[in-house]
Amino acid sequence: MNTRKNARLTPHGRALLVARVIDEGLRPREVAQAQGVSVRTVYKWARRFREEGHAGLQDRTSSPERSPFATDAATVEQVIERRQQRQIYRQIALALGICQSTVACLLRREGLNRLAALSPARPDNRYEHDAPGGLLHLDIKKLRRFERPGHRLTGDRQQNTPGAGWEYVHVAIDDHSRLAFSSLHPDARSPLFWLLRLSF
Repeated sequence: MNTRKNARLTPHGRALLVARVIDEGLRPREVAQAQGVSVRTVYKWARRFREEGHAGLQDRTSSPERSPFATDAATVEQVIERRQQRQIYRQIALALGICQSTVACLLRREGLNRLAALSPARPDNRYEHDAPGGLLHLDIKKLRRFERPGHRLTGDRQQNTPGAGWEYVHVAIDDHSRLAFSSLHPDARSPLFWLLRLSF
């Protein structure tokens, strides 16, 4: 069990506290002030040591002895089974009639709160043409031209470049090899086909 980061007393600190009270005979109030805890805490650990020995100074679980409103085992199994089918929280909650927060707590406890933790992972849906050059993905990007530095450099948004026009980036990607080609042209009607033929 992990000790809390800011805990005043670790098992070693509790043993020291008990030794000061029982072995050295110091008053509980003095020990409490020295170790930065309450007098009630000193009495508690001294009593546990007398009843259980050093085993009583170890950390105990904070889980309740009984949880009458805990989710039953059958529902937990159904939640896990549906999660293995890659259903999301909302789908599981609606199907089983429980809250999404309950589903989230159960899956976090089982280590299934992320879809990446499920096995086997869903295969990548990658498509690829059989041969190079058999299928090309084409796109044209329209970019505005400018003849002087823009406002990012000058800080002046009032100046512009009227009549500078546009430039067009023609892009092609081969579906089989993923080889990419791009070229800059003055209009969108450039002979892209012949450029691609010469390039590929």
